[in-house]
Amino acid sequence: MSGGNRRQSWAVLAGFCTLLLVACGNDGGSDPSGNDPVRLVAVGDIACPPDETPTPVTCQQDATADLTSSLDPDQVIALGDLQYEAGAEDDFRAAYEQSWGRFDDILHSVPGNHEYGTEDAAGYDAYVGQEDPTDPDYYAWDAGAWRIYMLDTNCEAIDCAAEQDWFSADLAAHPTKCSAMAMHHPRFSSGAHHSDDTLQPFWEVAYAADLDLALAGHDHDYERFARLDPEGEASSHGITSFVVGTGGRSLYHQGSLVDGSQFFQATEFGVLEVTLRPTAAAWRYLTVDHEVLDEGSVACA
Repeated sequence: MSGGNRRQSWAVLAGFCTLLLVACGNDGGSDPSGNDPVRLVAVGDIACPPDETPTPVTCQQDATADLTSSLDPDQVIALGDLQYEAGAEDDFRAAYEQSWGRFDDILHSVPGNHEYGTEDAAGYDAYVGQEDPTDPDYYAWDAGAWRIYMLDTNCEAIDCAAEQDWFSADLAAHPTKCSAMAMHHPRFSSGAHHSDDTLQPFWEVAYAADLDLALAGHDHDYERFARLDPEGEASSHGITSFVVGTGGRSLYHQGSLVDGSQFFQATEFGVLEVTLRPTAAAWRYLTVDHEVLDEGSVACA
């Protein structure tokens, strides 16, 4: 993989380069001043094992990749569980790369729990170009006026307390009008896996810094929440969050609807398109048939 995830060393993460990834290399064609909009596509839970045959309700990674190509995004965010069942490098090469590999040069990703089916997520690290396997799988990058935090929420496998310290320090060191975080596990979800209380410390850090958007996967559905605080209460300074686990593997069902949920669907594969502007973001959820099921916008806090 060339370019791809653009993983940086810990020294870079600590602030060696103020504008990480996009702005340092001026990738994506956006104005480095941050005035131009940046169009992202975000989705997780993507590629079936290479020996599984697609059906109308499983293994639709080719269809979601084709949809993403038609949207011509500046950057792509993969929200974990890129490759089932265990994130082995051979499976990445045989399945994920054959569909979503076309976006490797503009890809920013986080590992999901299935990537940790291979010890230390070694297959994922090899595919995305992690040069030093001891480096963390979390980092930050700038997309126009926005700072984006890619978080590893597999806290049974990594030191999430250290990650939260880094997250807090980087937010303080890089104050911006607009910011977002992307991770695999959702803090709030009405899907089969439900809300994840272990994510509350990440949300407390983000909420204290007036972070604006949260993107997650894990549940194989699409859901959007109102601005919520870390406890799930509505707040004018809360974080607007999305679950986008409709990348192709399969679709789940709705469980108990969580307070604050404003849109839920688990019948159509698709992707979330997000346009980042200097003081706001706009979104559209599109199905593989190019139908827009949900759209809106939010101003930065």
